Formats: sequence, structure tokens, C-alpha cells
Amino acid sequence: MDAPESSSGKLQPQAWMTAPETRKIMAVLNEDGGEARFVGGCVRNALVNRPVLDIDIATPLEPEDVIARLNKHKIAYAPIGLKHGTVTAIVDGRPYEITTLRLDVLTFGRHAEVKFTDDWKTDASRRDFTINTIYATADGDLYDPFGGISDLRNGIVRFVGDPDKRINEDVLRILRFFRFYAHFGRGMPDAAGVKACAMNAKQVSKLSAERIRQEVLKLLAAENCTPTWLLMVNCGIVTHFLPEATNIEALGRLVNLEKRHECPAFPLRRLAALLEITASGLQHVISELKLSNEQAEQLSMMVHPDVSISMRMTEPEVRKLVYQRGNSTAHSLLLLAAARDHDPDALKRLYQTATSFRAPVFPLRGEDVLKMGVEAGPEIGRMLEWVEDWWVGEDFRPDRQACLAKMQAAMG
Repeated sequence: MDAPESSSGKLQPQAWMTAPETRKIMAVLNEDGGEARFVGGCVRNALVNRPVLDIDIATPLEPEDVIARLNKHKIAYAPIGLKHGTVTAIVDGRPYEITTLRLDVLTFGRHAEVKFTDDWKTDASRRDFTINTIYATADGDLYDPFGGISDLRNGIVRFVGDPDKRINEDVLRILRFFRFYAHFGRGMPDAAGVKACAMNAKQVSKLSAERIRQEVLKLLAAENCTPTWLLMVNCGIVTHFLPEATNIEALGRLVNLEKRHECPAFPLRRLAALLEITASGLQHVISELKLSNEQAEQLSMMVHPDVSISMRMTEPEVRKLVYQRGNSTAHSLLLLAAARDHDPDALKRLYQTATSFRAPVFPLRGEDVLKMGVEAGPEIGRMLEWVEDWWVGEDFRPDRQACLAKMQAAMG
């Protein structure tokens, strides 16, 4: 078995590494001459103190051997991806994706015809970017065959090998290049990578809507999404999958406002800031990205609200907005309005109102109307709606007795 020549440092113990379930799976894979190492996102994120959500493990053990070991120790698994050498073990409810070291014999998009190997550098050479080629043992010894640690430290996102070749193996790597740059890059982006992405920009249109949507939303969650999106526009990439999303200034202002008001990033809100389109254009975006019904509803509300939103709103109007749409939606609509109108100062007062106000419950119910002699039917709903509109218009001040009196008066 060929191993990297030497260790490239040490990863300090992490909670996810020392968790009993992680220790168990690594012990199973390492026993009787086996070998396993963490790889990819978990190592990369740990090195820069980012949250680790998924744990990927690489091993020279072939899938059948991995499965035999899991069976021996009565560890549940799902053989999803078995053809490509991947077995997902499940220990105490936590999944671990275990993949045999491999090389790509023939590539076609996100899939490839693979051949298993016991050579760690060969396995690393098939990965997309150097920052994703760092391995760590169960004890934290790091192996870095392509200088990923240095690139990560310096904010460089660099393809493993020839960028043009790697992109033509999998066009999704264009969007992944910019997504990783948005999250981990600093300073000028890798020139060779940018050039290759720009040269192959037209190929992005071949990608499925699902893959584009996933990468776009992950990119827009990054703190540095604005300069990255501008770079994508200037490289002629955005025009091939989302030509409507070019309001860079609004996006930049929105991100700054989110920071100022300590509001968590919301990718759909940031996408809304980029869009200046008609209702039909919005439907085209929803269709092209294959947004879920919930996502489509949220984006539609933020791009074309069915209520009037401006920085000239009064506090009662903001409270009404919170009552009708909820605090989170009110926050988004106010942030977007301020970003589009370039009016950050006016936002402060309105945003505070939207944050502090907790919508009360309308004090009347259908049974209250029934007790007043109104027969069951649509009239009950109309009466309740009429009094509720009055109650909201009074800034929620009238109590239950006042609402009952208002309804009684309306009934004559």
C-alpha cells in the first residue's frame, strides 16, 4: 500500500472526531491492518474552525471488505453508491460516508467509471480542489499531497491538476469553484481557475436545475457572496443560468444591512435582491431553478410583495406587516426595501419594531358570532374579518370586550 511520504501536521482533537460513534467506526475500519482517514469537507472546515456537518472517510479497503467489517460489528449501513465505492455506515443515528480509494477511468458529469486503488495520492488527484484533498487519521495526523493546507490558509481555491481538464470532466466544478471561493477565498482568485471557468461558461447551461439551485443557494449563503457573484457576472457565467440576477449593488447593500442588524444570511432573500424582473420573469426563474413550492412562495413574496413596503412606513404599519406575514418575513421585506432604496438609516427604527413586536391573537372566534344570533355560514367569516380589520387598524389596542361591542354595533 502506498501512503503519503510524511505527515503534514496535526489536526487538534475535534468534538466530531472524539465522539464515541466516530471512534467506533474508525476503530472498525483500522483493525486487522485496515486503514481509514477523514477527508474532504470535515477536515477542511475543522482546519478553519467552521462547523462540520458531514463526515467523509476514505479507505483502501474495498466496499465488500467494508461491509463485512460493518456486519461483523453489527453496524447498520446503506449501500448507496456502492458501484462507485461508497458505503454509508450509520452509528447511533449518525451517518458516515465511507469511500474506497479510487481513480476515475471514465468521467461523465458527477458520475464516473472508477477503479479502486490503494494509493492515497491517486485518490487525491481525482478530487476537485486542493483544499478538499487533505486527509486526517483518527489521531489527527494530516496528509496533504497537493498543498491544500497552505491554499486554505492563504484563501486560495485551486483546481487539482489542469483546470480546463477538470472542468470538462464535470461542468459543475465551475459553480463549485465560485462557491468555494465565496466561502474560503481571500484576495484575488486563482487566475488559471477563473480563466478556465470563463472559457467553459457556456457549458453551465448543460447542468440540471437541481444542481444549479444547490450551488447557487450555497454560494449565496457565504459572507463574500457579493464580490464572487460580480466575478461570475464579469466572467460571463451567470448569463448562462440566471441572466436575470445582476443587481449586484442591491445584493451588496443587503449583505451589509444583514451584518449591521445581526440577521442570519438567507440565500433566497439574497437571490431576491439580485432580481429586478416582471412577474412572468420571476416565474421563469422559479421554473429554471425548480424551486419547491415553499421556496417559490418565499421568493415571490420578496420580489413582488402583495403589500406595500417602503422606508416611509409607520410603526403601526410595520406591526400590521408582522401580524400578517410574521417576524421573519417582515425582516426580509424591510431589509430588501432598504437595500433597493439605499436607505439604511430609515431601516433601523422599522427593523427594531419588526423585531420587538409579537403579534397578538385576534380575541374573537366563530362561536362568538353564533352567540349573537348569526346563522352558521359564510356570513360568520365575513363578520370576523371585518372586525379583525378594524382591530388591526386600531393597532391591536381594542380588547375582547371592545371587539364584541364593535361586532354588536355592526349588526345593528
